[in-house]
Amino acid sequence: MTQLPTDYEGLGLIAGLEIHQQLNTKTKLFCRCPTTIREADEASGEFFRYLRATRSELGELDRAAEEEMMQVRRFRYLQYDSTCLVENDEEPPTPLNREALDIVLTIAKLTGMSPVPEIHTMRKLVIDGSNTSGFQRTALVALHGHLPSGSIIETVCLEEEAAQRLEDATFSLDRLGIPLIEITTAPCLHTPEAVQETAALIGMYLRSTGRVKRGIGTIRQDVNVSIRDGGRVEIKGVQELDLLAEVVRREVRRQVELLAIRDELIARGATVETEPVDVTHLFKESGSKILKKAKKILAIRLNGFAGLVGREIQPGRRLGSEMSDYAKKCGVGGLFHTDELPAYGVTEEEVKTLKSALSAKVDDCVIIVADTPEKCRCAIKQIIRRANLAFEGIPKETRKMLDEGSTAYMRPLPGAARMYPETDVLPVRITNEDWEKLNLPELLIDKIERYMRDYRFDREVARQIAYSERSLAFEEAVTAGIKASIAERAFNSTLRELSRDGVNVDAVSDVSIRNVLNAIQEGKAAKEAMPSLLTAIAEGKNLEEALSTLAPAVSASDLDGIVKRVVEERIGFVREKGASAAGPLMGVVMKEVRGSVDGKAVSQALQAAIAKVLNV
Repeated sequence: MTQLPTDYEGLGLIAGLEIHQQLNTKTKLFCRCPTTIREADEASGEFFRYLRATRSELGELDRAAEEEMMQVRRFRYLQYDSTCLVENDEEPPTPLNREALDIVLTIAKLTGMSPVPEIHTMRKLVIDGSNTSGFQRTALVALHGHLPSGSIIETVCLEEEAAQRLEDATFSLDRLGIPLIEITTAPCLHTPEAVQETAALIGMYLRSTGRVKRGIGTIRQDVNVSIRDGGRVEIKGVQELDLLAEVVRREVRRQVELLAIRDELIARGATVETEPVDVTHLFKESGSKILKKAKKILAIRLNGFAGLVGREIQPGRRLGSEMSDYAKKCGVGGLFHTDELPAYGVTEEEVKTLKSALSAKVDDCVIIVADTPEKCRCAIKQIIRRANLAFEGIPKETRKMLDEGSTAYMRPLPGAARMYPETDVLPVRITNEDWEKLNLPELLIDKIERYMRDYRFDREVARQIAYSERSLAFEEAVTAGIKASIAERAFNSTLRELSRDGVNVDAVSDVSIRNVLNAIQEGKAAKEAMPSLLTAIAEGKNLEEALSTLAPAVSASDLDGIVKRVVEERIGFVREKGASAAGPLMGVVMKEVRGSVDGKAVSQALQAAIAKVLNV
């Protein structure tokens, strides 16, 4: 593999982002069903659909949709008592959800955008099964924004979320129709780090509203990447922010390698044969189970491709992997090629026979596919197509992210024929009054600074509580008179510690935490009892039951007696360690009083008892 330059400016790297984030609204975008995600075993019914692409108003067929139609698939959809006929595409959509629109307008205003005067819903052709209708509804809301980093936001759209894919052709309708904001930046990013930093900044704006959903799958980041002499590639579905820079680095690496392969093919005078050869009979007794059982095996010779089909272009990915992705569109499992054979049960003698049957020379590569005759013919056409694209360098395409940041081919980039007007949803006008009455939230970066200033938190603690879903409950507790440091422990630090210990902290409501804080403030428990109380509540106990798990209240004289006994039982340790013995003995006493005494009182009593022993 060639050494990848680290000079991204020299490579001409250009990247842009598309951020898709679910909005936390009461109902879906075009019906009044709740936005609740369900378990598959809760489904109340199912139905099946075949989807076909429709032509645009100009009679054109989108190239991405056309490729999706290469396989005729029957899609299965699970419905629930929380979904309706709109998700089934058996009833027209209701008017656009105004709550969702106001959230999108708020985010647009935060980033200095200009709203469009009238919002028109469009249909975006999608026939991969993720929409029962064969299209996704989307609406342009605002244009031309900017971020403090200097990055430019081109558009903000409001669209409906797709159905959730459970298996290859099985989808769940609980997610379909959840309102989704799409934020698209200009192609103004020139390093992998800039891509990740911009995505983090957009995420901060989204979460500042307090109106977006949280958790895995609620946000997806698509990134568009190209380098000089390359082509635009869209990588979809990056869910982890920390992987974005690595995805860009690997895509740059892939494009550099593909350009090098292009140059080598041209230098070799390479060509691609157009007629496959039936080699089924050569593998009747093969040690490869796939080849031995196949109804048909077709082979194609790629002249001058030897060593290049097996050349690595990304970690775990080769040019052969790209060809395999294209072939899989026909339903085959993959392909074999002579750059990697003998292997997989195919012997060296079989490879020699195969090359001889196709008159392959030393510099040639032979690719074979095995399946039904129809699938094999389709797959060979796709392999020939991808092999010819290798002479262009970088095909313009949509790709999906794989584990650790490499990518695989999905489909060609869609064209203009993909979009057409939605006639079932009325336009929505945005007036100056609508725009002016939007209340802008405090940005999380400003909230962090305020927490550091007002509550004397260090930056990391301030960041944790500011980004927490419980930040509003934290502030309400402080406003009600709870000490900020105690409230932070309750709503943030202690919950993190308990979660690491396996406690289901999601079962502890903000109200329950507030009740624990009130109990501590009223003297019913010490602040040191907080972990025990929250654990008990997480296990299903109410506050009174949780309080009953603590030791009975300990008076000052009782505490002195407990401390005296603990010190006397460890007198040797106290004399050896001196005043520093107080730290280890603190844990012993606190375990015995089980949160019924404030830690400060225990510390004072220990220090006094130790000083007495040491005659200080």
